[in-house]
Amino acid sequence: MSAGCMRWVLNHAVRAVCGVSLGYRIPASRFLNCSERSSIIAASWSRSPFSTAEEDTERTPAPKKRKQDSRADATISNVGHSIPHQHIQLISETGEELGTIHRVRVIRMMDEQGLKLVLLNAHKDPPVYQLMTGKQIYQEQLKLREKQKAKPATVQVKELTFSPGISPHDLTTKLKQVESWLEKKHHVRITLRSGRNDPAVNLDTTLEQMVQQMEVMVGFVSPPKVIRDGRSAMCIVRQPSAKEISQKGKKNTAATRPAASRSKSAGSSTPPVGTTDTAEGSKQQRSDGN
Repeated sequence: MSAGCMRWVLNHAVRAVCGVSLGYRIPASRFLNCSERSSIIAASWSRSPFSTAEEDTERTPAPKKRKQDSRADATISNVGHSIPHQHIQLISETGEELGTIHRVRVIRMMDEQGLKLVLLNAHKDPPVYQLMTGKQIYQEQLKLREKQKAKPATVQVKELTFSPGISPHDLTTKLKQVESWLEKKHHVRITLRSGRNDPAVNLDTTLEQMVQQMEVMVGFVSPPKVIRDGRSAMCIVRQPSAKEISQKGKKNTAATRPAASRSKSAGSSTPPVGTTDTAEGSKQQRSDGN
């Protein structure tokens, strides 16, 4: 490349960096040494629209953070000899704190005693491990399964809305739907909503009477109550608990006992008519014979 071409390239580079207009020429190349010229050219190329250095850095997605599995700490398994940490806090198979130990020594202890290594807490520094036998690991796994089964499952809440003037047939159909939901152990929110032209009634009492028409026994998560300034009533029903069923059975037996005792007392108060008649007839026969 000739000296004139090089001078022209440098002039344009200086104009691009300094923001000088094209009509005003500055022979800047005469006052710049070679190192300054090369730095200016490199800077102009990096800012040119044809450069892809900045675009590549912007387009490169940031590494996603790995989500911690909530079930990772809820499992009990043998780590083996692949201990990812150099120093760990160790607990013996009897529950004794052994302090912070190097993993090489831990592996030696595992091999000598025939034990297995289980991770207890990976969030501490250093992490906590425990030496266990195979039987201990099996027992801990059984305990963990029982705890997971004991956790209550999420309950779905179904919703049903109708008006006080609903026909008996439609009410029976809707109550059948409620019974089917209760069989699936769902909760049902029943709303009784009156219209503007409907007569004023006790909506909570009406709703309770409608719920009592169901063929199955129900329990209340929320008993019937008036909402929306008396224009609606709402309740949430569920399957009855074992305690509620037993209490209702006791009430039924207590209600049947007085009726049975009344029938017995009425039967005992009436005199035996047949015996008195036979006694009087035998006395008349004896008098006639004499």
